[in-house]
Amino acid sequence: MTRQTLLLNAWMFPMRIVSWQEAITLWYLGKVDVLEAYDDVVSSPSVTVQIPAVVRLKRSVHHVRRGVKFSRANVFGRDGYRCQYCGARKPRAELSFDHVVPRTAGGRTGWENIVTACRPCNHEKRNRTPEQAGMRLLRRPARPATLPVAPFGFGLIDIPKEWASYCVPVG
Repeated sequence: MTRQTLLLNAWMFPMRIVSWQEAITLWYLGKVDVLEAYDDVVSSPSVTVQIPAVVRLKRSVHHVRRGVKFSRANVFGRDGYRCQYCGARKPRAELSFDHVVPRTAGGRTGWENIVTACRPCNHEKRNRTPEQAGMRLLRRPARPATLPVAPFGFGLIDIPKEWASYCVPVG
């Protein structure tokens, strides 16, 4: 079973996606409320429960924020799942990230040098700067202060219908 569960914070904002097993553990420990469930059920010898689709933390999680973590999914989110060379919006599976200044030319892997690129544009640019490749960036890469509230890592693919009222579309 490949079901996943959307975890919301206490204020009803998406935090992350967890496995249905983790969601059931959090529910059993009394840490979350189940807001939506799939039709599928799991059973133990003593109890049968529906697979949670959306859960909400009962208490707010206090942690120190040090900016948005650098990751492939967060780069795609910052760029709205849009290639920064041709402007095409694509599903996550059709995107890659590109070093604006290639690593061989001293470019680092970080917010200020990585952009979302579709595979054809990334292949066309190859191991060159955009200027050397005759390509133009739509927007210079920068470290974001925040990211859009969205189902992380899903891009343009369909989200489960049970999540729809808890997610804001990307882009």
